Amino acid sequence: VSTFAQTDLPLVSGNEDDTRTGRNASPVNSLDTRELERRARGPNGRWYRIELGKRYSYPAACLVLMLVGVPLGMSSRRGGKSGGFVLAIVLVFVYYFLSSTGVALARQDKIPVLLGVWGANLIFGGCGLLLLQRLSRVGGSLPSLPAFKLPFHTQADPLTLSAVPATGQSPTPARPPRERHTRSHFPLILDEYVIREFLKTFAMVLIAFVMLLLLFTFFELLGDIIRNRSPFITVGAYLINLTPSMVYTIAPLSVLVAVLVVFGGLNRSNELTAMKATGVSVYRIVIPILAIASVLAVALFSFDELYIPQANRRQEALRSIIKGRPAQTFERPDQKWIFGIEKPGQPSHIFYYQFFDPDKDSFANITLFEFQPGTFTLSRRVFASSAHWEPNLHTWVFEHGWERDFAGDEIRSYQTFQVATLDNLHEPPQYFKKETRQSSEMSFVELQRYIGDLRQSGFDTMRLRVQLNHKLAYPLITLVMAVLAVPFALSMGRSGSLAGIGVAIGVAIVYYMVAGTFEAMGNVNMLPAFLAAWSPDLLFAFAGSYLLLRTRT
Repeated sequence: VSTFAQTDLPLVSGNEDDTRTGRNASPVNSLDTRELERRARGPNGRWYRIELGKRYSYPAACLVLMLVGVPLGMSSRRGGKSGGFVLAIVLVFVYYFLSSTGVALARQDKIPVLLGVWGANLIFGGCGLLLLQRLSRVGGSLPSLPAFKLPFHTQADPLTLSAVPATGQSPTPARPPRERHTRSHFPLILDEYVIREFLKTFAMVLIAFVMLLLLFTFFELLGDIIRNRSPFITVGAYLINLTPSMVYTIAPLSVLVAVLVVFGGLNRSNELTAMKATGVSVYRIVIPILAIASVLAVALFSFDELYIPQANRRQEALRSIIKGRPAQTFERPDQKWIFGIEKPGQPSHIFYYQFFDPDKDSFANITLFEFQPGTFTLSRRVFASSAHWEPNLHTWVFEHGWERDFAGDEIRSYQTFQVATLDNLHEPPQYFKKETRQSSEMSFVELQRYIGDLRQSGFDTMRLRVQLNHKLAYPLITLVMAVLAVPFALSMGRSGSLAGIGVAIGVAIVYYMVAGTFEAMGNVNMLPAFLAAWSPDLLFAFAGSYLLLRTRT
């Protein structure tokens, strides 16, 4: 024990290298513009110049995208709003790809900072000026772009209801009507028609959303891919294994959008009115949608139980390689091994732990293996039933454990402790934190068994129990969204498909806000795990049932 009146202690803080490995958040985003300008003039000001350039280039993107959008919008007349929407998404992705690539290359000092940050704006600005110049030369219009709408129906004569050839020839004589057999069981011809339109729209929306998320994920990792020289095979395998979890997450939103678009189209084309005129109520028309949504809910639960945990473990391992993180295991989320930070001349460490709480920065049943530098011979083993990070001491505090020292193959000493700290550990809590939840890498049965083991050891498992109930509640939200979407679709009148997509996104945002609020309340023991996971489903189910019952049938 030593006392002092004043002393200096070296503390490891976040630097540019930590930022590149992704273990510590870069403070450059929190600096104001004046501070960025001051640091950008320094000897190591590349990262600050990049951030400073981004703060000016992204607002300028509003101007350059407008320069491109005006002439292209005037040349896409036949596509309507849907065509303009698709074209806008394509332009945004192209701009985002060029901007992300330029910033990543500038960070690696492959190209100048000015070119990397402003390259996308220069390209789009030049293309926009060229298109505007051509637009002024040809008299205010450009050659029309191909329409984005597909001809789903053939042109028909309103009297004979027979197809009319495009050449204007006389229609062929109508064949004598065949004897038709009416169905008296489910599904009827009307059910098949509604199911076919719903599944077609659902598949299209699901594929579109998943592709958007995959593209955004690729752009997010582009800097790490270039920095760590990750092979594209690794990147492709990561995106492939990431797709199942995206499908699982986006499926309820896709059901909501599909129901809004399909029933909005039926209402807009007066098909729904014709169905009501023949004595078919809205409740009867909704039955096939509810049946398909129920099947999707069961399929999502089975998908999450049988395949998604394995895919999540594989994609997390591949993401760790792309990010350049330390070597660790992923196949057993309840038994984690990870290498410690290597320091020259100091012993190497390997950590093994059963559970890590990223919010409380605490471990359960952690073991530390210490190896001699150079020979990699085991020199010490430390076990603790729990360990937590003490921010005031800037170290890990081990509780209720024991320590063994080894001399070759023999045990040199053994002692137990109630509380202990180790001086040669340099790993902060951020070193062990992952970007995915541990529960997403386990099936329902595995997570239930894992919670039982932790509860027997006396650890708080409330967060994991909320996720266990969430595995049952989330698939059923597809059925809830189908019920909720029908009254919204009927209340939109003759609005287009874009209005349905907008309403769906708004409802989805409200649902995720409500679900996040209840989940947070459950995590801090303000609600039982069951209510924290099931309350959003119950609230939206009651709201959808109430609105559906008030709809004119």
